[in-house]
Amino acid sequence: MIFDKYYVLDTNILLEDANNIFKLSEEGKNLIILPETVLDEIDSKKSGFEEINFQAREFARILENSDIKSSSKNGLYKIIRLEIIDHNNTTIDIISKEEYDVNIKSVSPNIINDRKILEIAKFANLYYEEEVEFLSLDIMARTRAISLDIKTDALSGSKKDEFNYEFVKEITINFEDQENLDNQEIINFDKEYKPYNYSYCFKIKSSDQVILANIQNKRIKVLDEVEVRNQIITPLNKEQLFFSNALLNHFYNVLIVEAKAGSGKTLLALSAALKLVRQKYFQRIIYIRNSIESVDKGEDVGYLPGLEEKFKIYNHPLMDSLDYIIRSEYKRKKSKKNPEAMPELDEQELSARIEQMIANYSIETMWVGEMRGRTLSNAIVIIDEAQNMSNKTMQMVLSRIDNTCKVTILGSNKQIDNFYVNKYTNALTTLLKSTKEESALVNTFAIKLQKVLRGPITEWAEQIFTKK
Repeated sequence: MIFDKYYVLDTNILLEDANNIFKLSEEGKNLIILPETVLDEIDSKKSGFEEINFQAREFARILENSDIKSSSKNGLYKIIRLEIIDHNNTTIDIISKEEYDVNIKSVSPNIINDRKILEIAKFANLYYEEEVEFLSLDIMARTRAISLDIKTDALSGSKKDEFNYEFVKEITINFEDQENLDNQEIINFDKEYKPYNYSYCFKIKSSDQVILANIQNKRIKVLDEVEVRNQIITPLNKEQLFFSNALLNHFYNVLIVEAKAGSGKTLLALSAALKLVRQKYFQRIIYIRNSIESVDKGEDVGYLPGLEEKFKIYNHPLMDSLDYIIRSEYKRKKSKKNPEAMPELDEQELSARIEQMIANYSIETMWVGEMRGRTLSNAIVIIDEAQNMSNKTMQMVLSRIDNTCKVTILGSNKQIDNFYVNKYTNALTTLLKSTKEESALVNTFAIKLQKVLRGPITEWAEQIFTKK
């Protein structure tokens, strides 16, 4: 049987999304080749509540719906052909080997499986009539494949798929246009307006004046900067003003934010959420952060005692933001009264105030493993670290949120810690790319926060470690 394309899959392709096997099959046009080591690795991931564990179990269910069509040998290699029922004849060849060439004594254990998978890929390249392509999200595995003369790719997404995320646009208008600017159709001022042009800086011709506005239903809505600044954490630049305005504006119900470290994304999101709950527009605040530990930190959730301790480490951004908000609020009150009469906050008092705020505003924390089957309502939902979520994870999380909620999705593509996604395939990028087209279902808002406000050390680190 002749196929259009022949794909050898690395384990991470299926743990990113088990249904990738159907996408790559293209209704049976292409052959999927799985080294036995891939099956072993997936089998070892079936236990647990992380996204990769769900994907491993999902792939096992996919294989349960397959029939064995043939079994053959070629030297030391054995090829078993499967056909998946009810999926347009998706065909899989599982290839195993009696003894691998990789020398276990001289190779680090963590890369032995990669070498085994590439041995199968090299054999497949000779065995099939057409050239095979090795797909992996791991750049090291792809580089090794190239050294073995194996065609390779990263599954999907590339620089050519990127577009100019011009979420904030600058245009110049005449002095006489500013008086009636509010509620005018944006197309009257910008003939090249696109759905992702969410915010505008209208520069007045022959003047230093700039008018900030967001776009709603293709109409200009001038920002009320006094009202936007009237909260615990005051926006400090125009991007933060646009973001805070969208947070407080009831028109938008899905916000997508790509931001540098230290740009204030979590702090601003939480500050606005507190204001909206205080005004009784929502009943609670839900903070969701994907439980992916950084390989640099070496923090393994499995070795920490107790459920609360295990997930406490993932809520540091939330707790740090609450700490900052409490201190800022106290400092503001102190400046209005007699500063000398008010003592400094000690750690015990600070902790007590944080606990009181959590109770007063019904602040809850969730991790993605506990969200299946739940429905979230009457809440401001903050989804943090979206760059570490697969599309499947984000789909599951967002499908838990009903129409009484407002959701803010935060992330940075410069801080990816998840082995099974990259900057082209993660949920944050998918959501950012979705803004190219207008949605009839939700009112989205997106922005990039580029200015680092945490301090000079953070900005310095951003500059030297992100040079291209």
